[in-house]
Amino acid sequence: MCGIVGYIGQNDTKEILLNGLEKLEYRGYDSAGIATLNAEGLHLFKVKGRIAALRDKVDQSVHANMGIGHTRWATHGEPSEDNAHPHQSASGRFTLVHNGVIENYYELRDAYLADVKLTSETDTEIVVQLIEVLYQDTDDVLAAFSKAISLLKGSYAIALIDAQDTDVIYVAKNKSPLLVGLGDGFNLVASDAMATLKETDTYLEIEDKEIVVVKRDHVHIQKLDGTVVTRQPYVAEIDAADTEKGTYDYFMLKEIDEQPFVMRKIIQEYQDEHGQIKVDADIRHAMLAADRIYIIAAGTSYNAGLVGKQIIEELVQTPVEVHIASEFSYNMPLLSEKPLFIFISQSGETADSRAVLVQTKLKDYPSITITNVPGSTLSREADYTLHLHAGPEIAVASTKAYTAQIAVLTILAVDTARAKGLELDFDPLQELAIVASVMESLTDQKEYYAQLAKEYFTDTRNAFFIGRSVDYYVVQEASLKLKEISYIQAEGFAGGELKHGTIALIEEGTPVIAISTQENVNYSIRGNVQEVAARGAKTCIVSLQGLEQDSDTVVLPHVHPLLTPLVSVVPMQLLAYYAALHRGCDVDKPRNLAKSVTVE
Repeated sequence: MCGIVGYIGQNDTKEILLNGLEKLEYRGYDSAGIATLNAEGLHLFKVKGRIAALRDKVDQSVHANMGIGHTRWATHGEPSEDNAHPHQSASGRFTLVHNGVIENYYELRDAYLADVKLTSETDTEIVVQLIEVLYQDTDDVLAAFSKAISLLKGSYAIALIDAQDTDVIYVAKNKSPLLVGLGDGFNLVASDAMATLKETDTYLEIEDKEIVVVKRDHVHIQKLDGTVVTRQPYVAEIDAADTEKGTYDYFMLKEIDEQPFVMRKIIQEYQDEHGQIKVDADIRHAMLAADRIYIIAAGTSYNAGLVGKQIIEELVQTPVEVHIASEFSYNMPLLSEKPLFIFISQSGETADSRAVLVQTKLKDYPSITITNVPGSTLSREADYTLHLHAGPEIAVASTKAYTAQIAVLTILAVDTARAKGLELDFDPLQELAIVASVMESLTDQKEYYAQLAKEYFTDTRNAFFIGRSVDYYVVQEASLKLKEISYIQAEGFAGGELKHGTIALIEEGTPVIAISTQENVNYSIRGNVQEVAARGAKTCIVSLQGLEQDSDTVVLPHVHPLLTPLVSVVPMQLLAYYAALHRGCDVDKPRNLAKSVTVE
């Protein structure tokens, strides 16, 4: 949600800011703006809408070698040019961009800004106006900035420039991600390294409630009390080419196609020199010590966690609970004596999950983060991290991160089961290699799935997905994929629950997609399909080789029954993709959604 880019150096900043914001489009936004500063003063450009519109508005004759930019996903106030960032103080001296939510902005407004005329509906404007008011008392910009930051409650990533000082950008964060990029004679600020990879691959992490002074040739970090912080930079392990679409029209299709390669990368990274699974011994000990595992996640990661629950319980024989992060943080259930928390997040910045991690750390409960971004907040703050090795995922609708999460959970489960001396009936790395090959065969059938999507989803206003056992978890992900990018009202249900209410929604022509990959429920789910067909539903059965019948629409090549979610989801991803295309939707940037949900 939202994105920040800042630059201070020797070059003209317009293209650096605009290019950086384009790299952050995947995060979701509804307005954008940049502010550049030179000897002539501050130059501000804002639009409601896309970066392309902002490019058209920016005055190309203005040259400046410092500035800040922002993409906004509306929280306080509707999407509009007035509410777009950057925001300015009443005098125009201070200009600020902000990600996050300031929870006490009403209180700050009433206590400090009674005489200030506000021009927007945002919590962000309160911050920049507050800084100007505090500056009038201190005559010291850094002191005023630090004081303002100390008064804020909530989440924030902030970059501030002073129209009377062309040599510094002031930066602070709490709960929202923000990095400082380091260069030769220049430095940058970004909410995601991908925004500035064209300029640098070297970054400084910023921790919560730190104040950072960014100059062209120096970066100073201090705590709110003024204590100086020294921190070593790190090199981002991201290939800039991975953030480009290449020959693809959309990132989503590229990322669907990348799934076989991700499976092979995971095999490679989690395999030792003897061809056996390799997991950190401390992680193994944490798994062995737990009497119950709590998986915390949101959205697609939550759906992957449901699959992981079944895999872990079957292989490890340890009870697993899966919880929606935003619910758990406010309604923590009774916990076991020796809980272990596993946080699953593609970005590693999911605010709801981090809120839970903060609570569990206070209780000294051990934690593992499974993420695609090793240097992310959840990765840094958990006790241990398992990396997905999926490469950057740009499309809002997650595909390769979902399958990578299930694969890594499988590896974790197998390693723990072997440590407990439990027998397995399959070679997990060999089976994952088979999965990779099956994924390739499925992604090679794009024309077939494009035609199916046209047949089932072009004109419908709703759709249902049904499954039993682990297939029920997959249909929940399938329905999420379809609804988030095609805007079809789609739901995933346990097949046996149809007759307990949902079947009342079946009308003539209603699409019902059923997945059947588990032998013990194969006939049961087929019975459910007959029930909806008798009421006029347009049915589609996706089955596993060995369980198929002549009338099935899709037959998946055989994989181990425990790993079927890795392959059964691929047709669902392709159906959603082509449904969105047929309906004229923006596949990579669906309306109202953000890739990284960094506010609660």
